[in-house]
Amino acid sequence: MSLDISYKNTDEEWVIYLSGEIDIYTANKFKETLHELSNQRIKDIKLECTNLTYMDSTGFGVLIGALKKLKVQNKNIIIENAGSNILKLLKITGLDKVFVIK
Repeated sequence: MSLDISYKNTDEEWVIYLSGEIDIYTANKFKETLHELSNQRIKDIKLECTNLTYMDSTGFGVLIGALKKLKVQNKNIIIENAGSNILKLLKITGLDKVFVIK
């Protein structure tokens, strides 16, 4: 199980490129990255998920925690290019109404 994270800073948002799997073994790395970026500057976070193959409830929990912090400043988490398995979980859990899905 592995997770590769890279990111770039734009004027309007953080763009995080995810690759691999977000599960109980990799969620802490993901959480640390989200906290590090939001501590630098609160702005929208776009997750580019083209190469993300799996996310379990631990990963979704990390996203919800980060979103709570961002919502205080009226910012969002945007999930872009998620695979069908991740989109299915978002719909089943109702999280497709909480996050911006593109």
